[in-house]
Amino acid sequence: MGEAMSGARHRAREARRLLCDRFDVEDVRPGQRLVEEGRSGYAFYVLDRGQASVAHDGQEVRRLGPGDFFGEIAILGDGRRTATVTATEPGTVWTLFGTSFRELEMDRPDIAAALQDAMTDRLAADRGDGSTGERPADVD
Repeated sequence: MGEAMSGARHRAREARRLLCDRFDVEDVRPGQRLVEEGRSGYAFYVLDRGQASVAHDGQEVRRLGPGDFFGEIAILGDGRRTATVTATEPGTVWTLFGTSFRELEMDRPDIAAALQDAMTDRLAADRGDGSTGERPADVD
């Protein structure tokens, strides 16, 4: 069992390294719009530090904190942002552009599939939260 755990830890470290190499890191300021509802989107984001507000049709629908992600619909191919995300305090955002994700799919399909599964699970959970079907919680 120890060998299996060691192998799993090694794969997880390798996956983090490969992902980190593909993300751009940006510091954000309060009031900075990170994505805007209705616009085309080509990137996926992870909020590393700070807080952000998610608004749909001008109404806040969620708050995001460290570890939360958004923009997954763009990565999965939908294209239009369904919400506006605005930083509410100083923070750091990690950005994975669609081209980098496509390269990851070619180089390491196992890691890309795991990332896509996590994004798909999050979308399914959001849709099951009693939303009206307009998908404001998708945050993309």
